Amino acid sequence: MTLYFIGLGLNNEKDITLKGLEAIKSCNKIYLESYTSKLQCSKESLEKLYGKDIILADRDMVEKQAESTILKDAKTQDTAFLVIGDPFGATTHTDLMLRAKELKIETKVINNTSILNAIGIMGLELYKFGRTVSIPFDEKANSFYDFFKKNQSIGLHTLFLLDLNPINNRFLTIKEAIQRLLKLGLKEDQLCIACSALGSEKKEIIARTAEQIKDIELKHTPQCLIIPGNLHFVEEDALKQWQ
Repeated sequence: MTLYFIGLGLNNEKDITLKGLEAIKSCNKIYLESYTSKLQCSKESLEKLYGKDIILADRDMVEKQAESTILKDAKTQDTAFLVIGDPFGATTHTDLMLRAKELKIETKVINNTSILNAIGIMGLELYKFGRTVSIPFDEKANSFYDFFKKNQSIGLHTLFLLDLNPINNRFLTIKEAIQRLLKLGLKEDQLCIACSALGSEKKEIIARTAEQIKDIELKHTPQCLIIPGNLHFVEEDALKQWQ
């Protein structure tokens, strides 16, 4: 029996690859990881296309109860673990795969688009991005700013992933992120790129200074922020389309 790790992409039910769809249709149990990101469609839309019932898997199920749910099923029947974006955009999914292998469960991975390559639409060179940084809900946490400064010191771009809790419909916003960065020392004239719903038709991309963006409210979620490092002239030209 096989446990399939299947990426769904970033938009809606149509982003699944043909290979991924074939694997899902061959599985008896389908789990959808529901805590690291958000699709631009409903669970019911996925179920209609797949012709399968979907079980929502929250963090507790994946990290603490997998042996009695996901892995238990995968021991006796083909099982799919669906992940928004790419299957291994979060370390918690790697941990699940390693636990499956310890139990001698065969695993197969079907990749898809993730935020880490969808940001290429900005026109920034992907190989010039430094460490990806997460900004948590916890306002006392500020280590993300130190990682950003390290990227800046060597001219690299920084992608900030903003915290989210999809089950409770809670999403850290660009407005909140910028205001926290300004308090930590970000310069008001620093060029920033505010993004939401990347990978979908709803995407919003706005390139402005931190001062100009600090009160902005994007319509969609999830949201992320990019602060460029040193820019090549081609990158500068590409960013003009979002200004």
